[in-house]
Amino acid sequence: MIPFNKPFMVGKELDYIAEAVQRGHLAGDGEFTRRCQRWMEERFGARKVLLTHSGTAALEMAAVLCDLGPGDEVILPSFTFVSTANAFLARGARPIFVDIRPDTLNIDERLIERAVTPRTRVIAPVHYAGVACEMDAILEIARRHRLLVVEDAAQGVEASYKGRALGTIGTMGCYSFHETKNFISGEGGAIAVNDPRFVKRAEIIREKGTNRAEFFRGEIDKYTWVDWGSSYLPSELVAAFLCAQLEEADVINRARHGIYDYYVTQLADLARTERLRLPVVPPGCGHNAHMFYVLVPTAEARTGLLAHLKARGIQAVFHYVPLHDSPMGRGLGYKSGDLPVTEDLADRLLRLPCYFQLARADQDRIVDEIRRYLTRTL
Repeated sequence: MIPFNKPFMVGKELDYIAEAVQRGHLAGDGEFTRRCQRWMEERFGARKVLLTHSGTAALEMAAVLCDLGPGDEVILPSFTFVSTANAFLARGARPIFVDIRPDTLNIDERLIERAVTPRTRVIAPVHYAGVACEMDAILEIARRHRLLVVEDAAQGVEASYKGRALGTIGTMGCYSFHETKNFISGEGGAIAVNDPRFVKRAEIIREKGTNRAEFFRGEIDKYTWVDWGSSYLPSELVAAFLCAQLEEADVINRARHGIYDYYVTQLADLARTERLRLPVVPPGCGHNAHMFYVLVPTAEARTGLLAHLKARGIQAVFHYVPLHDSPMGRGLGYKSGDLPVTEDLADRLLRLPCYFQLARADQDRIVDEIRRYLTRTL
């Protein structure tokens, strides 16, 4: 079996875990947490990065920082993971789903402004597959309507837009280090706070509503409960594993881009004959080879290709069921047909195995089976 994903180690992960134990501090905000945060701040040019126990936690923190409540609205794509919507829904806000672009599968920036109402508070673009949304247009809409922008950059670590790291462009950005991402810690995430107005409160929310961070910096002589908060800190064991991965970011990036580029080269003939479509990366977008997907002509072709690959020991998968077309989405008043581009592309998309240790021989086998099926049936 060629798995869809395979967790990996690339450097000093186990050494750092042992070191964390020896240091005698396994709760949050130890030495390895600080190293990870400092690495991202310096590498991405972020004002403040705070490690969290998941990408979902980072999104939940962002929703709290936006001070949302019942009646508020958040504009986002339907083609995303449930955490993007749940984070805002948990604060009482209503998700307003907008269709996606047919090229990048990102939120269609041309449709955002017509979704703005007097109740809109936030735009939450999702950088699908580590390819940037059209952030200049989104920021201009946000400026005109005085909206906050929360980037869901869960898939966008080490990707960029016009030279700027994803997650550092909006008011806040949220990252994930889940085992399926480019850099992993099993579970894990981070929030980049780019607007200085929100930095202090972000530290408080992350520390269970206390000003504990100020206490540890020696800025106050005791800490206490000052705001709403929760426990969003990861364990030092998680941070230690992640720290080792970030230190080898360039090695990981080279490997992933090599896998991505090989797929592009080997599947180019099928793209030329329109048996499938390859991912699109617009000019100015520096992608991170987070995933490799293809779009086949019909939903039936995808079902058949999935079955063909599975029968030959290759685990390929489809991606999101559009949120507006889910039971929760229908409960919010949406129905099939509301977002036609999202529904069409979601039915035809197939994700291929793409992970750090994927061997070239396995890639050849995957490509051969795709070619065998599509040339026979299309």
